[in-house]
Amino acid sequence: MVGPAPRQKDHVAARDFQVSIPAILLTVFLSIAGMELFAWWAHKYIMHGWGWGWHRDHHEPHDNVLEKNDLYAVTFGTIVFAMFAVGYVWSDLLWWIAFGITCYGLIYTFVHDGLVHQRYFRWVPKKGYAKRLVQAHKLHHATIGKEGGVSFGFVLARDPAKLKAELKRQKEAGIATVRESAGA
Repeated sequence: MVGPAPRQKDHVAARDFQVSIPAILLTVFLSIAGMELFAWWAHKYIMHGWGWGWHRDHHEPHDNVLEKNDLYAVTFGTIVFAMFAVGYVWSDLLWWIAFGITCYGLIYTFVHDGLVHQRYFRWVPKKGYAKRLVQAHKLHHATIGKEGGVSFGFVLARDPAKLKAELKRQKEAGIATVRESAGA
């Protein structure tokens, strides 16, 4: 044999229990659901708060292939990569949480970057939930600047009529500046 024998994951002293298939499925599902909640919070309070410097160009017209906003994907991807590495060595459960977060990232990339912003493909849905997702995110982009706004999540979308009413309320209260084309 050439070189050292492959390292056996199971021989690491700090390892926790093996995870059952139902626990894996539940962990992945809860990680995906939890990421939608985290994404809503991070989008509203980080990206539209102290992290606006990275997020601003996402809300402005441009012809660039990449945006500063993509640095969020790099940052969160690095964290998840570390979770995979630590999970591989010490915790099956952490590895599956990282897998669930990665699944959410793929869903986000398809829905937000692909469907809504058409960075990868061109398809405009005419009906159903896909149309609702696009409408909700377009209403999110109806505000000028980081103040106010609606629809900070990425996969769960409220009724566009309710979002328009909320934008109108924010505009009248002076909370948000709304683009005229938004109809609010």
